[in-house]
Amino acid sequence: MLSGKIVWVTGAGSGIGRATAIAFAAEGAKVALTGRTVAALEETAGMLPKGSALVAPADVTDVAQVTAAHQSIVKAWGDPQVLVNNAGFNLPKRHWRELTPDGAASVINANLYGPFICTLAVLPAMRKAGSGLLVHVVSFAGHQIGFVSGPSYTASKTGAVAMSATINAEEGIHGIRSVCISPGEVATPILDRRPKPPSAEDRAKMLQPEDVASCAVFAAKMPQRACPMEIVLVPTDNNTYRRGAQAIAARP
Repeated sequence: MLSGKIVWVTGAGSGIGRATAIAFAAEGAKVALTGRTVAALEETAGMLPKGSALVAPADVTDVAQVTAAHQSIVKAWGDPQVLVNNAGFNLPKRHWRELTPDGAASVINANLYGPFICTLAVLPAMRKAGSGLLVHVVSFAGHQIGFVSGPSYTASKTGAVAMSATINAEEGIHGIRSVCISPGEVATPILDRRPKPPSAEDRAKMLQPEDVASCAVFAAKMPQRACPMEIVLVPTDNNTYRRGAQAIAARP
């Protein structure tokens, strides 16, 4: 179903972005890879079938770089039919007592402003074509307040959920669908930025990047008339509830 589709994935150098690129390429899609580190993007490209990858580096918070990356994709292959806004960022010093204005801005720019820029780049062609799919890798933090993610990350992801909803409200008449995938904890390199990174044992119980990637492919395979606006995906053994559940299970 996805053979020959042009898919643009941001944050494609590692983690969920890399897994998503691999998953779409396995379905026959052409995948444009965007991120800040060319070497990482080239490594991802090497994992895809020959001829199915295009490296289009950019910092998603820089309008000029995103514009150049988008134009390079259009010139090489044509207009992207699917955009996966996956690039994201968080800080080690992320809580109110230690957060700085520059730190908050860096997180909000990567997680919210960046998806706005990339979305604005692809919408005109999608509108003209009468179809298109936008997939935003958000976070469970966009649905529930917790003490792990920090305020700037939580606010930016909540904003991304709202951004996606407005796309559906305004652009559905043009055949454009916007899908938020909101995963709980995923074992990706961003976990190393936590003040206290989780153990290998805890990471093994988390979602894996390919779990999130499969949701993106699922959304892309849905008929155009159907829009799965939000997919909330959490680990079966969820760290958020684990202690409470264990306490209940230990009762005589």
